[in-house]
Amino acid sequence: MHLNETELFFQEMADVTPLKTDSRTQREHYSIEYKPTAGQVAKQAALNEHELLQILSIEPHVFNQKAPDEIVFHRHDGMQEAVFKHLRLGKYDIKTILDVHQYSLYQARHSIINCILGAYERGERNILIIHGKGFHSKPYAGLMKSAVCDWLTRIEQVAAFHSATPEQGGSGALFVMLKKSQQKRIENSELNRKGHGFR
Repeated sequence: MHLNETELFFQEMADVTPLKTDSRTQREHYSIEYKPTAGQVAKQAALNEHELLQILSIEPHVFNQKAPDEIVFHRHDGMQEAVFKHLRLGKYDIKTILDVHQYSLYQARHSIINCILGAYERGERNILIIHGKGFHSKPYAGLMKSAVCDWLTRIEQVAAFHSATPEQGGSGALFVMLKKSQQKRIENSELNRKGHGFR
């Protein structure tokens, strides 16, 4: 007598017992968080950089000209006044400082993109960018300063910026506040959830 495929399958599986599962195992299985690989992170960073290169011009006539000694600032809608005041007064810790005042516009643009994207991915909220005053820059005074201000208003990860305090560079530098990264939002949400749990 010939057995069909279904009968053969059940005959082979006759002595197999199913694995036991408990609720703890299921919870552990479903609580695993997806984390991108280093390669995926690098690929996304390269993509973000490429997109920014497309929208950040290095043509001097495009920029809204800023005078060398002008106090400059910008913030997105919704930022609390107290937060912006702390930024303006230099009250936030700064781990990353980028000095581009002797760079070409091409070099400065590349460095600023890398600096901001890197700090954002690390979860840093505040950086200092030194652009210089540019009294003698060509084709007009304050060229690098004008370029940096223009770029920062176009970079999505930037929440606000303000000319630095005199001790940190004054009108030749900027305090830059970044938005919270997705990873930081997740961490803060987790901390808040734990903090409001049963004790």
